[in-house]
Amino acid sequence: MAEEALLAVKSCTVNLDVDGIAKAVDTALKAGNSAYSIMMDGMAVGMEEVGNKYEAGEYFLSELIMAGETVREGMQVLVPYLKVENMKTKGTVVIGSVRGDLHDIGKNLVAMMLRSAGFEVFDLGVDVARERFVEEAGGRKANIVGMSALLTTTMGEMKEVITAFQLAGIRDRVKIILGGAPVTKEFAEKIGADANGRDAIEAVKICRGLMNTLRRG
Repeated sequence: MAEEALLAVKSCTVNLDVDGIAKAVDTALKAGNSAYSIMMDGMAVGMEEVGNKYEAGEYFLSELIMAGETVREGMQVLVPYLKVENMKTKGTVVIGSVRGDLHDIGKNLVAMMLRSAGFEVFDLGVDVARERFVEEAGGRKANIVGMSALLTTTMGEMKEVITAFQLAGIRDRVKIILGGAPVTKEFAEKIGADANGRDAIEAVKICRGLMNTLRRG
């Protein structure tokens, strides 16, 4: 019964069943599954399959957004139980669109997928000042800082944020990942970021890898 309920949660995630996921999660809880297990063995596994479909060309951006919305609906049921369980997160991420940039679809999708993968995510929203990135990352003891820019005119602000971390003396405490359509791996390397994610699927994989690097360090 418990295992079948987890499979139902996974199925809702893979099939983008935004209307059915809440009931599936509730059923899984009543069947005796922990909130953490439902998140990791149900939704996270489902999101991995969604990612595989995306990489295979079976799913596209619209499906990724729907998958993110499906997970968000499921997480609304789980959050109170996760707090009670006091689960250990995979890592803490502070994320936002840099100052001057008001685009957030890609950033929101990355945040949702990171949460479904077990990360604690603090989404600062859009048009985020460099000082706030530093303040939030330091105050929340973030492991990773994610910056998004969709405009070429705001890409330069990413460098300024990294400089702000250096001036604050905490650059070596966090890993910095960039994202956004105009941002390239070469640009990320040039301005001193640790990585660049081409899409939400790759961003989650990169964050997992960065956490492994931090643990080894």
